Amino acid sequence: MSIMRFDPFSDPFRQVDRLTSQLLSGARTPLGMPMDVWQAEDGYHVAMDLPGVDPSSVEITHEQRLLTIRAERHAEYGSEEPVLIAERPMGMFTRQLQLADALDAGHVHAEYADGVLRLTIPVAQEALPRRIPIETGGSRTIDLTSGEQAPATTTSEQAPASTGTS
Repeated sequence: MSIMRFDPFSDPFRQVDRLTSQLLSGARTPLGMPMDVWQAEDGYHVAMDLPGVDPSSVEITHEQRLLTIRAERHAEYGSEEPVLIAERPMGMFTRQLQLADALDAGHVHAEYADGVLRLTIPVAQEALPRRIPIETGGSRTIDLTSGEQAPATTTSEQAPASTGTS
C-alpha cells in the first residue's frame, strides 16, 4: 500500500499564503490527519487521529483503488466572538491512500471511537497463498495382443475369479 497526499491544484506559493493568512487572522488552517499504518495477518490496519470530529462528518469512499477519507471539525466559538487563541485546526481534512491490487477495497471495515478512526483493509482472497492439489492420473495397462491401452482396474473392479466348482 502506498500513501500519497493528493492536491490536483498544487501551487508552490500555497504554503506561504497559508502561513501569511494564519498570522493575519490568528486562526489555524487544517493540516493533514496524523496516522499509523501497519500490516497484520488479516490485512492492513490504519489508525487516524481525529479528535473533536463529529463521526457523522467522516466520509470514506473508494474509487479505482484510491481510498479517500474526509472529515470536518467545526469551531466551538461563533464567528462574531473575539478569539484570543486558536491553535486547534478547524475545517475540512482529507487523506487519500492508494491501495494495491492485492487488497480488498470492497470490504474495508471502519470504526470511530475516542477520537481515532480505525480502518481494517483485508487482503483479497485471490492474493492469499493457497495450496494447489495435485491430481494423479490412473495407471494404464497395455493389452499386448491387441495393442490397445486400457485403464488399470482395481481389485474391486475385477471380475470374480471362478472357483472351479460346477
